[in-house]
Amino acid sequence: MPDPAQPSTVAPAPATSPFAHIVYFEPRIPGNTGSAIRLAAVTGARLHLVEPLGFDLSEAKLRRAGLDYHDLAVIDVHPSLDDALDAVLAVAPGARVFAFTTRATTSYTDVTYAHGDVLLFGPEPTGLPDDVLAHPRITDQLKIPMLPGRRSLNLTNAASIAVYEAWRQTGFAGA
Repeated sequence: MPDPAQPSTVAPAPATSPFAHIVYFEPRIPGNTGSAIRLAAVTGARLHLVEPLGFDLSEAKLRRAGLDYHDLAVIDVHPSLDDALDAVLAVAPGARVFAFTTRATTSYTDVTYAHGDVLLFGPEPTGLPDDVLAHPRITDQLKIPMLPGRRSLNLTNAASIAVYEAWRQTGFAGA
């Protein structure tokens, strides 16, 4: 029986694997997650949210940022990073996991992305914690270049940059 507390944004898994999996580790800001729902809907990526979330999925700010894209995106909520990665590897065996961090030395453009890769992003105020960056399933840590002295990009802006590069490299499947 469906959980009435879960909004309709959580859609059943599609029969085929998406070109990429966006994973938000413990997101805090509902508007960013709403924007990520739009990003997943317009690109065909699959969005995975790792608990705890800093908001309720029914929050108005999340729904407003996602506009009418909620029913067009595939979103999964997982109790842990391991659960999220297990779910991805079930539909994309051999998928690589790229953790995005300002501390990385490899640029996101130095990677040749493959169908099913995971793009992992940390919570807005802190980024990915050290224990996640050291996770044995992380293939590589990537950065998005910025001017010196700047702390970070907005979470969904960073995800958009990475998702569109992965989508471009995989031939804009479905566009």
